[in-house]
Amino acid sequence: MATTHTAHPTQAADLPAIRQISQADLNWALAQGWQDFSAKRGDLIVVGLLYPLICFVAVIAALNAPLLPLLFPLVAGLTIAGPAAASGFYELARRRAAGLESSWWHFLDPLNGRSRMPIAVLTIGLGGLFVAWLIVAYLIYAATFGITAPMRIDDLFGRVFTTREGWEMILIGNAVGLVFAIVTLVFSIVSFPMVVDRPVDASVAAMTSYRAVSANKLVIASWGLRIVALLVLGLIPAAIGLAVVLPWLGYATWHLYTRLVVR
Repeated sequence: MATTHTAHPTQAADLPAIRQISQADLNWALAQGWQDFSAKRGDLIVVGLLYPLICFVAVIAALNAPLLPLLFPLVAGLTIAGPAAASGFYELARRRAAGLESSWWHFLDPLNGRSRMPIAVLTIGLGGLFVAWLIVAYLIYAATFGITAPMRIDDLFGRVFTTREGWEMILIGNAVGLVFAIVTLVFSIVSFPMVVDRPVDASVAAMTSYRAVSANKLVIASWGLRIVALLVLGLIPAAIGLAVVLPWLGYATWHLYTRLVVR
């Protein structure tokens, strides 16, 4: 008797085709993202949520000597959580593109509907990366300064930027941080927008994200460089510009997803 083989949904229907994109698509995504930001700025959300979090992390690190060496990794590592925090911006951009109502209360829609569980799973994955980054950052600090050399808040910048150990820590830390940034980009560039857009589980979304990056390595690398450049600009001065940069990148990432993945 013949046996009928049915394709598993994660091997067929749940794995969309991937497009090859160009630099022009990156420019288009940023332009569309800026239009979304002009209509739904989002800077108040960033100011209300991000800055208190950064201040809280900084105060805790400053008041706790063992955590002080992790001040920079803690603040820098917050960008790992960016794709998860931007889920609301993906939803607003999706609704605007579809001609649907896009009031601010829709910002929380991904956390209240079918996207909640896959977003939670993907966020846990990013959380694991964040913890791994902090562990590695502390090991780098211990290897350069030594774990028996406590650092005080009043000499933090001096010891980091004016000593050989400090520059070794900066160079090694940035190189390792680049690896974590690449992993985060590969893991999240498509996965979070995808679970906001369609009913798929986290593994399918992560697999699609990996396939999208694999098919567009050089272009995605250019996108990563643009993100870094915009984040650096946003940090000057006193991270004020992040209130504009983060929502803009959130909106733009949604539009880039629509070019990368056949919907």
